[in-house]
Amino acid sequence: MLREVIRQTVLPLLLLSAAGAGATGVTVLVQDAGGKALADTVVYVEPESGQATGRAPATAEIEQKGLKFLPLVTVVQTGAKIFFPNNDKVRHHIYSFSPAHKFDQKLYSGQSATPQVFDKAGTVVLGCNIHDKMLAYVKVVDTPYFAKTDAAGAAHVELPAGGKYVVRAWHYNTVGGATPEQLVTVKAGDAPASAAFKLPMKPTVADDASSTTL
Repeated sequence: MLREVIRQTVLPLLLLSAAGAGATGVTVLVQDAGGKALADTVVYVEPESGQATGRAPATAEIEQKGLKFLPLVTVVQTGAKIFFPNNDKVRHHIYSFSPAHKFDQKLYSGQSATPQVFDKAGTVVLGCNIHDKMLAYVKVVDTPYFAKTDAAGAAHVELPAGGKYVVRAWHYNTVGGATPEQLVTVKAGDAPASAAFKLPMKPTVADDASSTTL
């Protein structure tokens, strides 16, 4: 009986340990030129040998609330579908003129907006024809391996196997829209590889709508 209890207790722990040992990835730190942490930076990773494949794109959601798009920055894999619920008490008319995905959704409220499929890699800037200060960004990437940095400027991207990978960092406010990259070597079952970026930023503009709520 004791032997069976030990087996049932220890075996799951061993399996979890083995699973953890096989995990691998890249930890990324992003700062501005002065060393300040940059939140909302999109970090995405591709094999050096070519485009990453094998995982269906996940859906995403960008809501409208308090006369804002939330979140400000969204990253999706090429082919992903994004929903745009309007949770404000007023109607919105959202659009994009960006070459990566041009669209125009007339005035609506609630959940009625048709989701958009983002089928081309690139940067998509969203706006509202009714509320000019509403702005958001969608980064569409040809890889399922991506993340956004947190308030400390840090992000971690899990990867399926060891190898050489190209890590890129993109922020909507960089000078010239620069997307620097680094080559890293990831070892399966080892500590995550690391990459660090310092991005040149344009001066920030105060968001007068930030204090507006409905």
